[in-house]
Amino acid sequence: HPTESGFTTDVLALYDWAKARSGNSSILFWGHSLGTGIATNTARKLQEERGVQVDAVVLESPYTNIREAAAHIPITTIYRQFPGFGYFILDSLALGDMFFASDENVKVLACPLLILHAEDDAVLPPHLGRKLFETARNAYKDKTKVKFITFPEKLGLGHDYISFNPELPILVK
Repeated sequence: HPTESGFTTDVLALYDWAKARSGNSSILFWGHSLGTGIATNTARKLQEERGVQVDAVVLESPYTNIREAAAHIPITTIYRQFPGFGYFILDSLALGDMFFASDENVKVLACPLLILHAEDDAVLPPHLGRKLFETARNAYKDKTKVKFITFPEKLGLGHDYISFNPELPILVK
């Protein structure tokens, strides 16, 4: 069954495979939603355990950590009113070794970090992306390496369609 460490190990193997074949090309990690936690985990692991800094990390529709994300996703709205929600639902993630602590990971990273969030994201609220940005910005020595781009509600990009924005390649560059 999928685990946080298993995801991270898989991405490390993919990174090694891509690095061996990429020559001098840049390699960046791009995570979307749950994948943002995996991207920051792997970038941190590379930096701390191998002394390797990825060329950049792009986080699309991110959250701070899985506990806070679970507390804010719409599917948990009805359950939040019940006593024990925190213990039975949120704490069970920690018992399963599921943390995806991007907020802790970005405090350690030094590579360029781009956070993308749509204002009409109904799955992961934009305030979680803003909070992650502020955490990173406060931790980074070089503040110019941390960027946050929001997409207005009128574009209708929601949680899943930021990658469809025709301006995205220019924004990422």
